[in-house]
Amino acid sequence: MTTTAGPAVGEQEIAAFRTLHSQVGDAVEAALRGKRPVVDLVLTALFAGGHVLLEDVPGTGKTTLARAVAGALGGVSRRVQFTPDLLPSDVTGTSVYDPRSGEVRFRPGPVFANVVLADEINRAAAKTQSALLEVMEERTVTVDGVGHSVPNPFLVVATQNPIDLDGTYRLPEAQLDRFMLRTAIGYPDLEHEMDVLRPGSGAGAVAAVRTVTDPARVATVAARLGTVHVADPILRYVTELGAATRSDSRLRLGASTRGLRSLVRCAQVHAAAQGRHFAVPSDVQGLLVPVLAHRLVPTREAQLAGTTAADVLAEVVASVEVPRPTP
Repeated sequence: MTTTAGPAVGEQEIAAFRTLHSQVGDAVEAALRGKRPVVDLVLTALFAGGHVLLEDVPGTGKTTLARAVAGALGGVSRRVQFTPDLLPSDVTGTSVYDPRSGEVRFRPGPVFANVVLADEINRAAAKTQSALLEVMEERTVTVDGVGHSVPNPFLVVATQNPIDLDGTYRLPEAQLDRFMLRTAIGYPDLEHEMDVLRPGSGAGAVAAVRTVTDPARVATVAARLGTVHVADPILRYVTELGAATRSDSRLRLGASTRGLRSLVRCAQVHAAAQGRHFAVPSDVQGLLVPVLAHRLVPTREAQLAGTTAADVLAEVVASVEVPRPTP
């Protein structure tokens, strides 16, 4: 995750970020019509220093989303199509011998980009999945004992098809836990789908996405957002929500500490995007499902009863007392 530094973020910085966040969102939405909530979630992960898992069917705009975000940031995007025969070095890069110079040089893989679309990550073998997840966590590729840092900012948008199970390798819970949030694009509503289908529409035109900032500014702003104020009552609220998931009999696995840290970090970014330099309970509540649901594992009995992790989280929110502002 992005580290924090310096004094607490000021109101002018918050106002500047709110404008930047809106501009980036508008630029991306010009290519991905009618999906602003999804765009905002991806931007939350970007500025919080995390990564996104998209569970969606083909043809809903996953590649468009990743490339549009990179275009709006003025950064580089790469797409990796995960297949069963994909090797870890195909993702991270490898050392190659240069016969002209007689030297061994590192040839970077597609992870050396600001936005990486890992398409159908669950089709690759576990070793290849782990190679990507290691880079996501460490932000460094080590080859022959030499470390190579990926660009900053660095956002992985991984996708998996929730319908087709043939030839797939399920992501273990420990690997799912490394994604800051999970969401889905879904099909557009009638009005926006007609707009996408209309001849001459700019929907999906990634090359036309307006560049509104640069990677260096995004990295600087992301680090500053780590100083958005989170009061102790909010931290206690997050802790109690996590404890409630761990004690719920319908879950085999509750929220991890990493998951709760991600929830706090995302709440900071969300608060700043709303123009506040402090987090409030609604920031936490609005992000609870995308940040925590994929980290929870319902029991077999709960699954047979049709209970989902999102259902459990809804009841947890209703049962945990919300902190009130002190007079």
